[in-house]
Amino acid sequence: MRTLARDRDAAEILSRLRALRVDSTGRWGRMSAHQMVCHLSDGYRLLTGELTSPLVAAPLPRAVMKWVALYVPVRWPSGIRTTPEIDQVAGGGTRPGEFAADVAAVDAAIAAITGAPEEFFRGRRHPIFGPLTQSAWLRWAYLHMDHHLRQFGV
Repeated sequence: MRTLARDRDAAEILSRLRALRVDSTGRWGRMSAHQMVCHLSDGYRLLTGELTSPLVAAPLPRAVMKWVALYVPVRWPSGIRTTPEIDQVAGGGTRPGEFAADVAAVDAAIAAITGAPEEFFRGRRHPIFGPLTQSAWLRWAYLHMDHHLRQFGV
């Protein structure tokens, strides 16, 4: 089970991020590669509390959604809508700036969350899954990035 809690998994996902190009074409979805990088950064900003999003309605009980999304060994499907605060296409989230700088911001966010103590994660909640443990947040952080990197073929 891959997670940013493992150095080798973090190194692998960061290597894939660095292979992304600004002109990479998406296999699904509406975001450009650059918008996706900003979306990832914004997702990590939700984790750190720099951005906030209210809890959104979930099609299943949150505990079930969380367990399925984080621990069932299947890839996340395309077409899942995000929260308005980080929906790049609908005008939410951070606007793309310089591509290399925006990629570096994701790299820095990953370094910050992987180096954070367990206490940092207490009380932080995901807009769909609700409160998550440090382990669950680091699993989510890997899966979210993996999902979007696969979207762009890296």
